Amino acid sequence: MAEPLSAAVFVAALRAEGVKVVEHDGWRTHNRNAKGPWGPVHGTMFHHTVTRGTANTVRLCREGYASLPGPLCHGVIAKDGQVHLVGWGRANHAGLGDPDVLRAVIAETILPADDQATADGNRHFMGFECENLGDNKDPWPAEQVEAIVRVAAAICRAHGWSARSVIRHLDWQPGKIDPRGPGLNWTDIKSRIEDRLGVKETPTPVVPKPARPKVDLSQLVAAARSNPKAKGQPVTYPGVRLVEAALVDEGLLAKTYSDGHFGTSTLTAYARWQKRCGYTGRDADGIPGMTTLRKLGAKHGFDVKE
Repeated sequence: MAEPLSAAVFVAALRAEGVKVVEHDGWRTHNRNAKGPWGPVHGTMFHHTVTRGTANTVRLCREGYASLPGPLCHGVIAKDGQVHLVGWGRANHAGLGDPDVLRAVIAETILPADDQATADGNRHFMGFECENLGDNKDPWPAEQVEAIVRVAAAICRAHGWSARSVIRHLDWQPGKIDPRGPGLNWTDIKSRIEDRLGVKETPTPVVPKPARPKVDLSQLVAAARSNPKAKGQPVTYPGVRLVEAALVDEGLLAKTYSDGHFGTSTLTAYARWQKRCGYTGRDADGIPGMTTLRKLGAKHGFDVKE
């Protein structure tokens, strides 16, 4: 876990690791930060592009397309081993993935099977797209594989991480298969990253899945309906803090109002969440309901007790 590196420190780390870097115009400020938070970062994720030709691949990853604007990664690793930097900040590369995998990356332990898609990977991972057709036939040249090793090692070294912080898209999101193909041996790549870092991993037991906190819907509703205009009241119900923290993370509630009291500000913020979920009129009055609360909990790590 760390705050993102500055663009200058990032590119310096790559070059110090012997990465052949190509800097494209404006990459240091090209990002999707206006659409969501960037950081804290926990690891690096690798993908394949399903494209042919370096120029075409770099252009696509920098600009994106109508339904998915760029940048689609931070760097493109070409067949010849050059790394083209196209963005720095939040990028549309990881999408939603498994929160258990995220916890394992943070703890640097064995990855569990990915079977959920509720955690924001664009916020927490640096991403690199590798030029490859993705058909399991297009080969991975040695220069390209070496670049993957050096990029991963550079980022791990800069943050003080081990190779356990390096994952594939297929480790993160159910249904993904990338990266794959002849010449790409992920076990060997991880071993080579360890060798560059000078540290060999030792087997680590899987971190038990932590118990998720629960919010009691009936108590939350009671809190929302009790003196909503009152100020300076004590905590109305401990679960209010979990809901407020989630609303803050969604950009719907100012952090200064995250005080455990379900007052007018929290009521207004929850109404905005209900509208975001598609509700209107009396169904978006700020009083939590089961469907909207479960959706909020699924994104922010809590369950709901009826």
